[in-house]
Amino acid sequence: MTETLTCELLARTLQAWRLRGGGPPFVKIGKSVRYKRRDITAWLSANTLTSTSQRG
Repeated sequence: MTETLTCELLARTLQAWRLRGGGPPFVKIGKSVRYKRRDITAWLSANTLTSTSQRG
């Protein structure tokens, strides 16, 4: 999988999370959506699992 395709998949995932909720916090300015680095880092830390049997 190319880097470009990976980024496109991630973008679609983030879009879905914004619609459903549950993803990282975001900022919307006009039509632009932005994520603060510290919010992404905190969200990743809060959702890190060490086993597939854990629930996130």
